[in-house]
Amino acid sequence: MNAPETLKPHDKAEILAQALPYIRKYHGKTMVIKYGGNAMTDPALQQAFAEDVVLLKLVGINPVVVHGGGPQIEAALKRLGKEGKFIQGMRVTDSETMEVVEWVLAGEVQQDIVGLINQAGGKAVGLTGRDGGLMRAKKLKLVDLADASKEHDVGQVGDIESIDPSVVKALQDDAFIPVVSPIGFGLHNESYNINADVVASKLATVLQAEKLLMLTNISGVLDKEKNLLTELSIKDIDALIADGTISGGMIPKIAGAIDAAKSGVKAVHIIDGRVPHAMLLEILTEQAFGTMIRSH
Repeated sequence: MNAPETLKPHDKAEILAQALPYIRKYHGKTMVIKYGGNAMTDPALQQAFAEDVVLLKLVGINPVVVHGGGPQIEAALKRLGKEGKFIQGMRVTDSETMEVVEWVLAGEVQQDIVGLINQAGGKAVGLTGRDGGLMRAKKLKLVDLADASKEHDVGQVGDIESIDPSVVKALQDDAFIPVVSPIGFGLHNESYNINADVVASKLATVLQAEKLLMLTNISGVLDKEKNLLTELSIKDIDALIADGTISGGMIPKIAGAIDAAKSGVKAVHIIDGRVPHAMLLEILTEQAFGTMIRSH
């Protein structure tokens, strides 16, 4: 993929021709992309990601990017001498931490992604949940894993109450690429930090997206022999969780994917973000660069 000049013209034409059925199939469809992990921190992978997003837009597919930013938030809090505190894997977000989360996600990470996409020839626009009333949220109730009658206060961590996608649709119709930061707003205009996987899966559901693509730091869902499982149904996944093949940190990674598949998103792809142009290869070729979860 790195050296197109080594390809003969005939081979280039062959590659383009093979992509044609996929371009036709997905033309005019929406794809929500959860952008995170290595793909987000390695400069070469950042560029490949931006090029993929622009190419999808140019062939008539509507990409919507949702980004995370855990490591960047962690680094910013460290610079301020603030120790990150976690309960059951959730970052405790007091008002000072929330300020940092907002400026890192909406001010720094989001604008970097917008810049990358624009540099690659696209027209990206950054959004938070406040823009156009996109994402209303409420305080997340975190129930104790050991004692269901006990709740933990994790501060300004949110649960999505409703999504109004009209601002995203308006941008899409006007040749723009929306880039969404996972920040919601509450009844009294307070801010909430929301898990980016959850935002991506809920947004994909509301937009009736053709696909939800989750870029991760793993090659996909593996079986017990560490072979990649390229296609799974929800029933298959339930069986893999039951027999322990899918366990630990993998479960939350695919929880959002399962929710989206159950809610009507036709296919959810867990893609290896460490492979340059993995997204393009997954969408426009036969080659699998991750695991596709089908809704039925």
